[in-house]
Amino acid sequence: MNYNFNELITRRGTNCVKWDAAADADVLPMWVADMDFRTAPAITDALRKRVEQGIFGYTHVPDEYYEAVISWFSRRHGWTIQKDWILYIPGVVPALSAIIKALCQPGDQVLIQTPVYNCFFSSIRNNGCKALSNPLVREGDTYRMDFDDLERKASDPKTRLMLLCNPHNPAGRVWTRDELLRVADICFRHNVTVVADEIHCELVFPEYTYTPFASLSDECQARAITCVSPSKAFNTAGLQIANIVCSDAEVRARIDRAININEVCDVNPFGVLATIAAYNEGEDWLEQLIAYLEENYRAFQAFCAEQLPQFPLTKLEGTYLIWMDCTALHTSSERLEQALVEKAKLRLNAGTMYGAEGEGFMRWNIACPQSRMLEGLRRFADFVKEK
Repeated sequence: MNYNFNELITRRGTNCVKWDAAADADVLPMWVADMDFRTAPAITDALRKRVEQGIFGYTHVPDEYYEAVISWFSRRHGWTIQKDWILYIPGVVPALSAIIKALCQPGDQVLIQTPVYNCFFSSIRNNGCKALSNPLVREGDTYRMDFDDLERKASDPKTRLMLLCNPHNPAGRVWTRDELLRVADICFRHNVTVVADEIHCELVFPEYTYTPFASLSDECQARAITCVSPSKAFNTAGLQIANIVCSDAEVRARIDRAININEVCDVNPFGVLATIAAYNEGEDWLEQLIAYLEENYRAFQAFCAEQLPQFPLTKLEGTYLIWMDCTALHTSSERLEQALVEKAKLRLNAGTMYGAEGEGFMRWNIACPQSRMLEGLRRFADFVKEK
Protein backbone atom coordinates (compact mmCIF):
# COMPACT_ATOMS: atom_id res chain seq x y z
CA MET A 1 0.00 0.00 0.00
CA ASN A 2 1.20 3.51 -0.85
CA TYR A 3 0.64 6.28 1.69
CA ASN A 4 0.00 9.91 0.75
CA PHE A 5 2.40 12.15 2.64
CA ASN A 6 1.64 15.05 0.30
CA GLU A 7 -1.88 15.50 1.70
CA LEU A 8 -2.44 18.91 3.28
CA ILE A 9 -4.35 18.27 6.50
CA THR A 10 -5.98 21.10 8.44
CA ARG A 11 -4.83 21.03 12.05
CA ARG A 12 -5.63 24.60 13.06
CA GLY A 13 -8.67 24.80 15.32
CA THR A 14 -8.08 21.36 16.85
CA ASN A 15 -6.35 22.63 20.02
CA CYS A 16 -3.08 21.68 18.36
CA VAL A 17 0.02 23.06 20.12
CA LYS A 18 1.90 23.35 16.85
CA TRP A 19 -0.78 25.16 14.85
CA ASP A 20 -2.95 26.88 17.46
CA ALA A 21 -0.20 28.47 19.56
CA ALA A 22 -0.14 31.50 17.27
CA ALA A 23 -3.14 33.81 17.39
CA ASP A 24 -2.38 34.82 13.81
CA ALA A 25 -3.82 32.15 11.53
CA ASP A 26 -1.37 33.11 8.78
CA VAL A 27 1.67 31.89 10.74
CA LEU A 28 3.18 28.72 9.27
CA PRO A 29 4.51 26.55 12.14
CA MET A 30 7.70 24.58 11.49
CA TRP A 31 8.82 24.38 15.10
CA VAL A 32 7.59 21.83 17.68
CA ALA A 33 8.54 18.23 16.89
CA ASP A 34 5.40 16.59 15.68
CA MET A 35 4.43 15.74 12.11
CA ASP A 36 1.72 17.06 9.83
CA PHE A 37 1.05 13.56 8.46
CA ARG A 38 -1.73 11.18 9.40
CA THR A 39 -0.38 8.29 11.44
CA ALA A 40 -0.27 4.71 10.15
CA PRO A 41 -3.75 3.39 9.24
CA ALA A 42 -3.21 0.38 11.49
CA ILE A 43 -3.11 2.76 14.44
CA THR A 44 -6.23 4.72 13.51
CA ASP A 45 -8.08 1.45 12.83
CA ALA A 46 -7.17 0.13 16.29
CA LEU A 47 -8.23 3.38 17.97
CA ARG A 48 -11.46 3.57 15.99
CA LYS A 49 -12.40 0.08 17.13
CA ARG A 50 -11.70 1.02 20.73
CA VAL A 51 -13.71 4.27 20.49
CA GLU A 52 -16.73 2.33 19.26
CA GLN A 53 -16.95 0.62 22.65
CA GLY A 54 -17.62 4.04 24.17
CA ILE A 55 -16.14 3.39 27.61
CA PHE A 56 -12.77 4.85 28.56
CA GLY A 57 -11.90 3.71 32.06
CA TYR A 58 -8.61 2.69 33.61
CA THR A 59 -6.61 0.34 31.45
CA HIS A 60 -4.56 -2.78 32.03
CA VAL A 61 -1.35 -3.12 29.98
CA PRO A 62 -1.56 -6.63 28.48
CA ASP A 63 1.19 -9.10 27.60
CA GLU A 64 0.56 -8.26 23.94
CA TYR A 65 1.96 -4.78 24.60
CA TYR A 66 5.25 -6.08 25.95
CA GLU A 67 5.47 -8.67 23.19
CA ALA A 68 5.08 -5.95 20.56
CA VAL A 69 7.85 -3.81 22.07
CA ILE A 70 10.21 -6.77 22.47
CA SER A 71 9.58 -8.07 18.94
CA TRP A 72 10.05 -4.64 17.35
CA PHE A 73 13.46 -3.93 18.87
CA SER A 74 14.63 -7.48 18.27
CA ARG A 75 13.78 -7.67 14.58
CA ARG A 76 14.60 -4.06 13.63
CA HIS A 77 17.59 -3.35 15.82
CA GLY A 78 18.96 -6.65 17.11
CA TRP A 79 18.35 -5.65 20.71
CA THR A 80 17.00 -8.34 23.03
CA ILE A 81 14.76 -7.01 25.81
CA GLN A 82 12.99 -8.96 28.53
CA LYS A 83 9.48 -8.14 29.66
CA ASP A 84 10.51 -7.51 33.27
CA TRP A 85 12.92 -4.77 32.13
CA ILE A 86 10.11 -2.57 30.77
CA LEU A 87 8.39 0.19 32.76
CA TYR A 88 5.63 2.02 30.91
CA ILE A 89 5.12 5.75 31.53
CA PRO A 90 3.21 8.61 29.82
CA GLY A 91 6.27 10.08 28.06
CA VAL A 92 10.03 10.24 27.73
CA VAL A 93 10.27 13.55 29.62
CA PRO A 94 8.45 12.14 32.69
CA ALA A 95 10.73 9.13 32.32
CA LEU A 96 13.87 11.26 32.44
CA SER A 97 12.56 13.15 35.46
CA ALA A 98 11.75 9.93 37.31
CA ILE A 99 15.17 8.45 36.56
CA ILE A 100 16.96 11.57 37.79
CA LYS A 101 14.83 11.58 40.96
CA ALA A 102 15.60 7.89 41.52
CA LEU A 103 19.36 8.01 40.99
CA CYS A 104 20.47 11.51 42.01
CA GLN A 105 20.46 13.71 45.06
CA PRO A 106 19.89 17.48 44.89
CA GLY A 107 23.18 19.11 43.96
CA ASP A 108 24.40 16.20 41.83
CA GLN A 109 25.57 16.88 38.28
CA VAL A 110 24.03 15.41 35.13
CA LEU A 111 26.04 15.47 31.90
CA ILE A 112 24.40 16.67 28.69
CA GLN A 113 25.82 17.30 25.21
CA THR A 114 24.74 20.74 24.11
CA PRO A 115 23.09 21.96 21.99
CA VAL A 116 20.50 19.43 23.09
CA TYR A 117 16.76 18.85 23.61
CA ASN A 118 15.49 21.63 25.85
CA CYS A 119 13.57 19.41 28.30
CA PHE A 120 16.85 17.88 29.46
CA PHE A 121 17.53 21.18 31.22
CA SER A 122 14.15 21.34 32.96
CA SER A 123 14.17 17.70 34.04
CA ILE A 124 17.56 18.20 35.66
CA ARG A 125 16.66 21.55 37.24
CA ASN A 126 13.31 20.36 38.59
CA ASN A 127 15.06 17.62 40.54
CA GLY A 128 17.47 20.05 42.16
CA CYS A 129 20.43 18.90 40.10
CA LYS A 130 22.92 20.78 37.93
CA ALA A 131 23.25 20.39 34.16
CA LEU A 132 26.92 19.92 33.27
CA SER A 133 27.57 20.58 29.59
CA ASN A 134 29.92 18.51 27.46
CA PRO A 135 29.46 20.66 24.33
CA LEU A 136 29.48 19.00 20.94
CA VAL A 137 32.20 20.22 18.58
CA ARG A 138 31.08 21.58 15.24
CA GLU A 139 33.21 20.38 12.34
CA GLY A 140 32.18 21.50 8.87
CA ASP A 141 28.58 20.45 8.35
CA THR A 142 28.39 18.08 11.32
CA TYR A 143 29.19 17.62 14.99
CA ARG A 144 31.44 15.29 16.95
CA MET A 145 31.78 14.47 20.65
CA ASP A 146 34.59 16.00 22.70
CA PHE A 147 35.78 12.88 24.53
CA ASP A 148 38.59 14.63 26.40
CA ASP A 149 36.10 17.06 27.90
CA LEU A 150 33.70 14.20 28.61
CA GLU A 151 36.45 12.38 30.49
CA ARG A 152 37.22 15.42 32.64
CA LYS A 153 33.61 16.06 33.53
CA ALA A 154 32.65 12.43 34.08
CA SER A 155 35.55 12.12 36.53
CA ASP A 156 34.02 14.76 38.83
CA PRO A 157 32.62 12.86 41.87
CA LYS A 158 29.47 15.01 41.72
CA THR A 159 28.61 13.71 38.24
CA ARG A 160 26.09 10.89 38.59
CA LEU A 161 24.31 10.57 35.24
CA MET A 162 24.76 11.31 31.58
CA LEU A 163 21.70 12.01 29.41
CA LEU A 164 22.62 10.75 25.95
CA CYS A 165 20.48 11.87 23.02
CA ASN A 166 20.70 9.07 20.41
CA PRO A 167 19.92 10.08 17.65
CA HIS A 168 20.75 13.62 18.61
CA ASN A 169 18.22 16.47 18.64
CA PRO A 170 18.95 19.08 17.24
CA ALA A 171 22.39 18.17 15.80
CA GLY A 172 20.94 15.42 13.60
CA ARG A 173 23.71 12.93 14.41
CA VAL A 174 23.11 9.19 14.54
CA TRP A 175 25.94 8.19 16.83
CA THR A 176 28.15 5.38 15.55
CA ARG A 177 28.90 2.21 17.45
CA ASP A 178 32.49 3.34 18.05
CA GLU A 179 31.36 6.70 19.44
CA LEU A 180 28.90 5.03 21.79
CA LEU A 181 31.52 2.55 22.97
CA ARG A 182 33.81 5.45 23.93
CA VAL A 183 30.97 7.05 25.89
CA ALA A 184 30.39 3.75 27.68
CA ASP A 185 34.07 3.33 28.49
CA ILE A 186 34.42 6.83 29.94
CA CYS A 187 31.18 6.87 31.89
CA PHE A 188 31.40 3.42 33.37
CA ARG A 189 35.02 3.88 34.48
CA HIS A 190 33.82 6.88 36.49
CA ASN A 191 30.63 5.18 37.73
CA VAL A 192 28.39 7.51 35.69
CA THR A 193 25.11 5.93 34.62
CA VAL A 194 24.15 6.53 30.99
CA VAL A 195 20.48 7.33 30.37
CA ALA A 196 19.82 7.08 26.64
CA ASP A 197 16.93 9.10 25.21
CA GLU A 198 16.31 7.17 21.99
CA ILE A 199 12.91 8.57 21.09
CA HIS A 200 14.02 9.41 17.52
CA CYS A 201 15.57 5.98 16.96
CA GLU A 202 13.31 4.95 14.07
CA LEU A 203 13.84 8.16 12.08
CA VAL A 204 17.22 7.32 10.57
CA PHE A 205 18.13 7.64 6.90
CA PRO A 206 19.17 4.40 5.14
CA GLU A 207 22.89 5.18 4.91
CA TYR A 208 23.14 5.41 8.71
CA THR A 209 22.50 2.87 11.46
CA TYR A 210 20.91 3.44 14.85
CA THR A 211 22.58 1.39 17.57
CA PRO A 212 20.71 1.04 20.87
CA PHE A 213 23.22 2.04 23.53
CA ALA A 214 22.22 -0.85 25.76
CA SER A 215 22.86 -3.34 22.94
CA LEU A 216 26.58 -2.53 22.73
CA SER A 217 27.71 -5.07 25.34
CA ASP A 218 26.61 -7.03 28.36
CA GLU A 219 27.97 -4.22 30.55
CA CYS A 220 25.91 -1.62 28.70
CA GLN A 221 22.82 -3.78 29.01
CA ALA A 222 23.45 -4.13 32.75
CA ARG A 223 24.35 -0.51 33.52
CA ALA A 224 22.49 1.71 31.04
CA ILE A 225 18.87 2.88 31.09
CA THR A 226 16.97 3.49 27.84
CA CYS A 227 13.91 5.62 27.13
CA VAL A 228 11.92 4.87 23.97
CA SER A 229 8.50 5.64 22.53
CA PRO A 230 6.68 5.20 19.21
CA SER A 231 5.51 8.82 19.47
CA LYS A 232 8.02 10.54 17.15
CA ALA A 233 8.13 7.84 14.49
CA PHE A 234 4.35 7.36 14.32
CA ASN A 235 3.17 10.89 15.22
CA THR A 236 1.32 9.82 18.36
CA ALA A 237 2.79 12.17 20.98
CA GLY A 238 -0.67 13.17 22.21
CA LEU A 239 -1.42 9.57 23.17
CA GLN A 240 1.25 9.86 25.86
CA ILE A 241 3.06 6.59 26.22
CA ALA A 242 6.72 5.62 26.48
CA ASN A 243 8.91 2.91 27.96
CA ILE A 244 11.90 2.82 30.27
CA VAL A 245 14.10 -0.24 29.70
CA CYS A 246 16.35 -1.16 32.63
CA SER A 247 17.76 -4.64 33.24
CA ASP A 248 19.06 -3.97 36.77
CA ALA A 249 16.28 -5.03 39.14
CA GLU A 250 17.40 -2.84 42.05
CA VAL A 251 17.76 0.27 39.87
CA ARG A 252 14.47 -0.49 38.14
CA ALA A 253 12.70 -0.70 41.52
CA ARG A 254 14.09 2.72 42.47
CA ILE A 255 12.87 4.17 39.17
CA ASP A 256 9.46 2.55 39.61
CA ARG A 257 9.23 4.13 43.05
CA ALA A 258 10.08 7.56 41.58
CA ILE A 259 7.45 7.08 38.88
CA ASN A 260 4.86 6.56 41.61
CA ILE A 261 6.13 9.49 43.68
CA ASN A 262 5.78 11.70 40.59
CA GLU A 263 2.28 10.23 39.98
CA VAL A 264 3.05 9.28 36.37
CA CYS A 265 2.36 5.58 36.76
CA ASP A 266 -0.81 5.34 34.63
CA VAL A 267 -1.20 5.38 30.86
CA ASN A 268 -4.30 5.62 28.71
CA PRO A 269 -5.87 2.83 26.63
CA PHE A 270 -5.24 4.62 23.35
CA GLY A 271 -1.50 4.81 23.94
CA VAL A 272 -1.35 1.09 24.68
CA LEU A 273 -3.32 0.13 21.59
CA ALA A 274 -1.41 2.55 19.37
CA THR A 275 1.92 1.07 20.47
CA ILE A 276 0.76 -2.47 19.74
CA ALA A 277 -0.57 -1.50 16.32
CA ALA A 278 2.51 0.56 15.42
CA TYR A 279 5.01 -2.13 16.34
CA ASN A 280 3.01 -5.05 14.93
CA GLU A 281 1.61 -3.49 11.75
CA GLY A 282 3.24 -0.12 11.08
CA GLU A 283 6.59 -1.06 9.59
CA ASP A 284 5.73 -0.51 5.93
CA TRP A 285 4.21 2.90 6.70
CA LEU A 286 7.34 3.85 8.61
CA GLU A 287 9.65 2.86 5.77
CA GLN A 288 7.67 5.05 3.34
CA LEU A 289 7.71 7.91 5.86
CA ILE A 290 11.51 7.76 6.15
CA ALA A 291 11.85 7.82 2.36
CA TYR A 292 9.58 10.86 2.19
CA LEU A 293 11.50 12.67 4.93
CA GLU A 294 14.75 12.05 3.06
CA GLU A 295 13.18 13.52 -0.09
CA ASN A 296 12.19 16.58 1.94
CA TYR A 297 15.72 16.91 3.25
CA ARG A 298 17.20 16.75 -0.26
CA ALA A 299 14.70 19.36 -1.48
CA PHE A 300 15.54 21.56 1.52
CA GLN A 301 19.26 21.26 0.73
CA ALA A 302 18.70 22.12 -2.94
CA PHE A 303 16.62 25.19 -2.12
CA CYS A 304 19.20 26.49 0.33
CA ALA A 305 22.11 25.83 -2.03
CA GLU A 306 20.39 27.93 -4.70
CA GLN A 307 18.71 30.69 -2.71
CA LEU A 308 20.19 30.66 0.81
CA PRO A 309 23.87 29.69 0.45
CA GLN A 310 24.84 31.96 3.34
CA PHE A 311 22.88 29.74 5.77
CA PRO A 312 24.86 26.47 6.21
CA LEU A 313 22.93 23.37 7.18
CA THR A 314 24.10 20.69 9.57
CA LYS A 315 24.08 17.30 7.83
CA LEU A 316 20.94 15.39 8.77
CA GLU A 317 21.51 11.71 9.54
CA GLY A 318 18.37 11.13 11.60
CA THR A 319 15.27 12.87 13.00
CA TYR A 320 13.27 15.33 10.89
CA LEU A 321 14.82 18.42 12.46
CA ILE A 322 17.19 20.60 10.43
CA TRP A 323 19.77 22.74 12.24
CA MET A 324 20.49 25.92 10.26
CA ASP A 325 23.32 28.39 10.88
CA CYS A 326 21.78 31.85 10.74
CA THR A 327 24.75 33.87 11.99
CA ALA A 328 24.83 35.70 8.64
CA LEU A 329 21.87 37.76 9.89
CA HIS A 330 23.90 39.12 12.84
CA THR A 331 21.02 38.88 15.29
CA SER A 332 20.27 36.66 18.25
CA SER A 333 18.29 33.48 17.71
CA GLU A 334 15.51 34.67 20.00
CA ARG A 335 15.14 37.97 18.17
CA LEU A 336 15.17 36.13 14.86
CA GLU A 337 12.44 33.75 16.04
CA GLN A 338 10.24 36.72 16.96
CA ALA A 339 11.00 38.64 13.76
CA LEU A 340 10.17 35.65 11.58
CA VAL A 341 6.78 35.26 13.25
CA GLU A 342 5.99 38.96 12.92
CA LYS A 343 7.34 39.68 9.45
CA ALA A 344 7.51 36.36 7.60
CA LYS A 345 4.59 34.59 9.30
CA LEU A 346 6.93 31.66 9.94
CA ARG A 347 7.67 30.04 13.29
CA LEU A 348 10.93 28.19 13.92
CA ASN A 349 12.73 27.27 17.14
CA ALA A 350 15.47 29.60 18.37
CA GLY A 351 18.74 27.73 18.77
CA THR A 352 19.30 29.01 22.30
CA MET A 353 16.39 26.86 23.45
CA TYR A 354 18.93 24.02 23.26
CA GLY A 355 21.67 25.71 25.25
CA ALA A 356 24.12 28.57 24.79
CA GLU A 357 25.86 26.64 22.00
CA GLY A 358 22.71 27.05 19.92
CA GLU A 359 23.13 30.82 19.60
CA GLY A 360 22.95 31.86 15.96
CA PHE A 361 21.08 28.72 14.88
CA MET A 362 17.44 27.93 14.13
CA ARG A 363 15.73 24.53 14.14
CA TRP A 364 13.36 23.60 11.31
CA ASN A 365 10.78 20.78 11.41
CA ILE A 366 10.50 19.27 7.90
CA ALA A 367 7.95 16.56 8.81
CA CYS A 368 5.24 18.06 6.64
CA PRO A 369 4.07 17.88 3.02
CA GLN A 370 6.87 19.09 0.78
CA SER A 371 4.76 21.89 -0.66
CA ARG A 372 4.30 23.27 2.86
CA MET A 373 8.00 22.96 3.63
CA LEU A 374 8.94 24.85 0.46
CA GLU A 375 6.45 27.58 1.35
CA GLY A 376 8.24 27.99 4.66
CA LEU A 377 11.57 28.26 2.87
CA ARG A 378 10.18 30.86 0.47
CA ARG A 379 8.94 32.93 3.41
CA PHE A 380 12.37 32.72 5.00
CA ALA A 381 14.10 33.68 1.74
CA ASP A 382 11.79 36.68 1.27
CA PHE A 383 12.49 37.75 4.85
CA VAL A 384 16.24 37.61 4.21
CA LYS A 385 15.92 39.69 1.02
CA GLU A 386 14.14 42.43 2.96
CA LYS A 387 16.76 42.61 5.71
